[in-house]
Amino acid sequence: MNIEGKKVEIAKSSKEAYEFFMTLENFELLMPSSTQKFEVDGDSFLFALKGMPEIRLVLGNSVEYSKVSLGAASSKLAFTLEANISPISDNSSDVQLQFEGDFNPMMAMMVKKPLTSFIDTLTENIAKL
Repeated sequence: MNIEGKKVEIAKSSKEAYEFFMTLENFELLMPSSTQKFEVDGDSFLFALKGMPEIRLVLGNSVEYSKVSLGAASSKLAFTLEANISPISDNSSDVQLQFEGDFNPMMAMMVKKPLTSFIDTLTENIAKL
């Protein structure tokens, strides 16, 4: 299952955007208002949304100034969330979130709508940066 967020322009260079996403504490600023738990531990963070189980994301294969990749800490639900960064000028860049998950058809049907909503919320909050 693949979910792409809208591409949004932010007033940060690609280097600043990359450094923002590499600082995991900053993801708390992007989380929905329904976030009940957010904890950073080294190169991973754990979060829980109201009515949902806790999810731990771990920093993955990132590409300096162009991509920050986070992956599921559990192999039970294999997925990645990437922030793709494209420079526009010295002080602005485009950011687009991309979610890629390997779910069975029943699970995909159950999680597609809440995941799309989650990606949309993250994108809206990125646009406010």
